[in-house]
Amino acid sequence: MPAKRSSDEASSADESKIRPGAPWEAADRACVERALRERRTINRFQSQLPPREWILEALELARFAPNHKLSNPWRFYLLGRRTVEKVAGLNARLVRESKGEEAARKKLTRWLEMPGWLAVTHLRSDDRIREREDYAATACAIHNLSLALWTRGVGVKWTTGEVTRHPDFYEAIGADPFEETCAGLLWYGFPEDVPQTRRTALDELLHERP
Repeated sequence: MPAKRSSDEASSADESKIRPGAPWEAADRACVERALRERRTINRFQSQLPPREWILEALELARFAPNHKLSNPWRFYLLGRRTVEKVAGLNARLVRESKGEEAARKKLTRWLEMPGWLAVTHLRSDDRIREREDYAATACAIHNLSLALWTRGVGVKWTTGEVTRHPDFYEAIGADPFEETCAGLLWYGFPEDVPQTRRTALDELLHERP
């Protein structure tokens, strides 16, 4: 029979599990590692829209991305159907101008099939270094969001096409292009399928210096 721990020992052990910076249990680390390894960009979604509460919970976690001086540069725009139709129509117009009517029709059909839409921007800055840092922080926030949704079986596609740089896009989502820059337009939903990818081996990427 195992020895009974004193109340002080039990309290110390319990605190070590929740103290920030303390080592995690192996099972907890495995959950994080699984999410990092399994997450994929999803191109085909089921039509069902994930619960709004899941999206809000994922956005809550997105805020914990690292950001220099806690600038909190990210802004999130959860798009309803009326706004989606405006953005999809704008994109179809841009495609029509460059590739013709048939390509525009196909693109409009595909975009309107995307179940969930979220635009993510970051605040602009006259300081180029600050703006670069804020974009990097916002990219981290998007990754936080993607991982949080992935653990619920929800996939994300992050697009940065021409439409996200068009003035009419900012008007459609209600963002000021003089104050914010779009970091990406995210589609989200339950995956129709999950693509397989090959990652470059660490040995090909790592450079160690004395």
